[in-house]
Amino acid sequence: MKKSLLTLITVGLIVFLTACGGGENSDDTVQNEAADGNEGQVITMTASNFEFDQAEYTVSKGEPVTINFTTEEGMHGIGIDEFGVKIQGDGSATFTPEEPGEYVIYCNIACGTGHSQMKSTLIVQ
Repeated sequence: MKKSLLTLITVGLIVFLTACGGGENSDDTVQNEAADGNEGQVITMTASNFEFDQAEYTVSKGEPVTINFTTEEGMHGIGIDEFGVKIQGDGSATFTPEEPGEYVIYCNIACGTGHSQMKSTLIVQ
């Protein structure tokens, strides 16, 4: 009984301590791809240590956008309120931006002390 309790506490502590660990920046960017026969834009996004891999992502208005999101370290997600994007953990979302502008991409999982600064910008042209 004591062994299983100690194991459970240890695993919980490891998960807690790695919630927002370090990582390195990536040069991933928006790519145009064919999806179901339609041209679409794909953003590959990675999160770690209170930051996303890029400060800005640029897409074209009127074309479908698919965000493929992964977490390298910690527990993160993304939200873009204007497009109804809500991903928690690894996943993807597709939407079509119709209005040009700048939109906030934010972490939607409380991941630790740097959570409130974990933001990026989606630029729609």
